Amino acid sequence: MGGLTQPTPVAEEPDSSRRTIAIAVAVVIAIAVIFAFLLRSQPKSASGPPPYVTSLKLSNFKMSAAENFVGATVSYVDGTITNAGNKTVTRVMVEVRFKDELGQLAQREVIAMQVLKTTGPYPEALDFSVAPLGPGQSTIFRLTFESISAQWNHQYPDIQVIDVAVR
Repeated sequence: MGGLTQPTPVAEEPDSSRRTIAIAVAVVIAIAVIFAFLLRSQPKSASGPPPYVTSLKLSNFKMSAAENFVGATVSYVDGTITNAGNKTVTRVMVEVRFKDELGQLAQREVIAMQVLKTTGPYPEALDFSVAPLGPGQSTIFRLTFESISAQWNHQYPDIQVIDVAVR
């Protein structure tokens, strides 16, 4: 037995790869938590329409329909809008709700209101950005609908101003 030498025990190095992976995972989790707190925004509350909406008055509604060049019926709601505030209106967005015979919602549209100019050979609907409505002024507006639900009860729809831009 003298010829065989016993192997000398080799000092085992600690498994550093496991420690490195554990540290890397901890750093990634810490960075993710930090970003989650930094990027988290406060929940937005429903702010409702801008306050200037109360300065706009809608009245004198009239409905009409016409056939376009392809034979489809286009419906219009015209009326008067009055700016009772002290700013110039450059855009008006409205929500229009058509109801059925039971008074339930048949169709809901959100569209831009347009100014109806009748000074030329035919009525022309223009954006408020082209024909703004000054303080204390009134003008005729037009809402145009390419199609309305067949369930509509043919009564005037509910029209509510939901957004307005002023300068």
